[in-house]
Amino acid sequence: MPDTTSAAAVQIPAAGIYQLDPAASTVTFVTRHMFGLAPVKGTFRLVSGQITIADPVTSSTVSAVIDAASFATSNPQRDKDVKSARFLHVRDHPQITFRSTELVRDGDAWRLRGQITARGTTAPAELTITEAAASEDVLLIRATTRIDRYAHGLTRAKGIAGRHLAMEITARATRRGGLPTSADAGEAGWQGDPGRERR
Repeated sequence: MPDTTSAAAVQIPAAGIYQLDPAASTVTFVTRHMFGLAPVKGTFRLVSGQITIADPVTSSTVSAVIDAASFATSNPQRDKDVKSARFLHVRDHPQITFRSTELVRDGDAWRLRGQITARGTTAPAELTITEAAASEDVLLIRATTRIDRYAHGLTRAKGIAGRHLAMEITARATRRGGLPTSADAGEAGWQGDPGRERR
């Protein structure tokens, strides 16, 4: 996939903590089926997430949770099979998570590197941020990535079902406050992990 990202398409938003709006965010994907001959399009549903814009911006972090059982294409039988123990095994692994480890500028492009955990197996991932726009306290980010299902142990139907998924993420988030101090974080005992309930 050619990289068409330009620096002008990425605006650096105000520092702070932004909470993902699942209802206004989407995850779409394209893969191949029938020995690579037929394209398959589908979606996942984002459940929660947090974007922390830091100063410097390269210290920013992102975490997100996807509902594994929300996997949906135009084929109900295929969806059932993918969600079964043969692939995602959503009964035992209901969430797919992403946690960033590094944000870097690569020429005109911004790369968000991190780890995706699916079916209990964690593998590295790199997202290319294609757009970032901020308006008052609202942040809109679009990013693309390529996922290798084999890296997560999802190796059934080799040669029949596609190995890679080309994903596009559109995330809308609202600024909830400024960056916490180390004392605030210590008192709260909570770092904004979307997979952990605040008590």
